Amino acid sequence: MRSVELLREDEAKPASGAPGMTQPVADDIDFLRAHLYDLLAALTGRVPSEDILSLLAGSGGDGSPLGRASSSLAREAAGADLAKVGREYFDLFVGVGRGEVVPHASYYLTGFLNERPLARIRQDLARLGIEATGGMSEPEDHVAMLLETMAGLVSGRFETELGEDRVFFERHLKPWVGRLFDDVAANTRSSFYRAAGDLGRTFIDIETQAYALDA
Repeated sequence: MRSVELLREDEAKPASGAPGMTQPVADDIDFLRAHLYDLLAALTGRVPSEDILSLLAGSGGDGSPLGRASSSLAREAAGADLAKVGREYFDLFVGVGRGEVVPHASYYLTGFLNERPLARIRQDLARLGIEATGGMSEPEDHVAMLLETMAGLVSGRFETELGEDRVFFERHLKPWVGRLFDDVAANTRSSFYRAAGDLGRTFIDIETQAYALDA
């Protein structure tokens, strides 16, 4: 079985010109895509450390929508206080009883946790020979787990049939994850995570359009 678990800090470092980093892949575009999936998985799966904030602060982007979103996150990281970022993360994704944003596919698609979307995700993970291990105790429909699974599919870390990344994205991320990032970006009590939400929404829009062109 191939395994997916939340990235270690040294695996989420920004590469030159791109926020987030994982092992090299052959195609430059897929390399950047895997970077971004891994970065967003790390930011939605745990509070970023001081080292991650410092590394993000040193990254940047060009004048494209994705580049501007990356630059905005870099600026937020450069001026961020770790304790405040931790509070933002807690309030957004954890909370007392429940966070302001519930980062699970089942909740966004049905209004409840542990519903049919989770079962469908588990079926596809089993079909692909991927299992969740370590790092998190959340169900497999947590956004961080799904984003990291996409990183593995895009980068080739998981040996699967051609096109499985598109199938997984369209089944398990496209129907809801843009709304989640919209909700993160719209949270007026956040600053760092508002920028992270904007980066996530921008990237997911690009992925959705790219997969549609390949249809």
